Amino acid sequence: MSAAALDRLLAVLVAAQLATGLLSLRAGSPPTAPLFVLHGVLGGALLVAVAWKLKRSVPPALRSRRWGRLALGAALAALTLAALAGGFIWVASGRILTLGPFSMLTAHVIAALLLVPIALVHLLPRRWRLLRPPAPGPRRGGLTRRTALATLGLGALGVLAWAAANGLEALTGGVRRFTGSRWLPDGGIPPPTTFFGESVEPLDPATWRLRVSGAVRQPLELSLAELAALGQDADDAVLDCTGGWALRTSWTGARLGRLLDAAEISVASRVVTIRSVTGWYARMPIDEARRALLATHVVGQPLPHGNGAPCRLVAPDRRGLEWVKWVTEVEVG
Repeated sequence: MSAAALDRLLAVLVAAQLATGLLSLRAGSPPTAPLFVLHGVLGGALLVAVAWKLKRSVPPALRSRRWGRLALGAALAALTLAALAGGFIWVASGRILTLGPFSMLTAHVIAALLLVPIALVHLLPRRWRLLRPPAPGPRRGGLTRRTALATLGLGALGVLAWAAANGLEALTGGVRRFTGSRWLPDGGIPPPTTFFGESVEPLDPATWRLRVSGAVRQPLELSLAELAALGQDADDAVLDCTGGWALRTSWTGARLGRLLDAAEISVASRVVTIRSVTGWYARMPIDEARRALLATHVVGQPLPHGNGAPCRLVAPDRRGLEWVKWVTEVEVG
């Protein structure tokens, strides 16, 4: 495989890893399980490709004393390897590992996001041309038999690396959900986490109001007691946090469909947006929104502040970042 072909392959693998990783943050239903498998296999292939790139490019760069390019390449390689190591260690360890205030899985995500600007800086000076599709024909850099075989070999090694990490996990007795999150004991109160670390002062349940606006005939502004008066529903639902844990527990509150009926939504309505006092929001189709829960209690107790009191969204088959905390507004569109 030529140096240009290897660079193209690395760019494709990094882009595919970032794309599947970002998509996985919102993938919480069982049919999306292949996305997580693909992410793992791509990670294995990227690990092998990075090692191959370092072996081929570092010695010539040292001999040429290209210190600036070496420093940038070292930063890029270090972040790539840190992201990959975080993911593989998370799987192979068989347990929830932390690195300071972060889980190893969160550290994996942070390293991957930091990688993006470094990769762009690395590409800007002269390397964008390498990403252009090559002209056909082996003499013009087209897809040669050797390049095709090398690419297939990287794919096979990626599968082996992914399988090895899962094999180590099985040996340690680790169990994960298909999303990669590790199970906490059923029936507990979830750890108080947020996606961006945002926090708010505790909301006074006596003065808290839930506004319903948008494409409705009857805009509403409900107190906690008025929300409860719409009817109480219960769900056993899995909160799957992108920080790496999953918990099945019981939630109680008003089905969002009750709220939509009380507000008399327009027949042309298509989506519902649920907003937090922080500005964070989740958007879902009307049919899915009707099944969601505006929870005020967890395991029979009022929600703690860290879990979104006095009201949070419970959205089965969505990841935790869309289970909006401290809900204050529902907008129909």
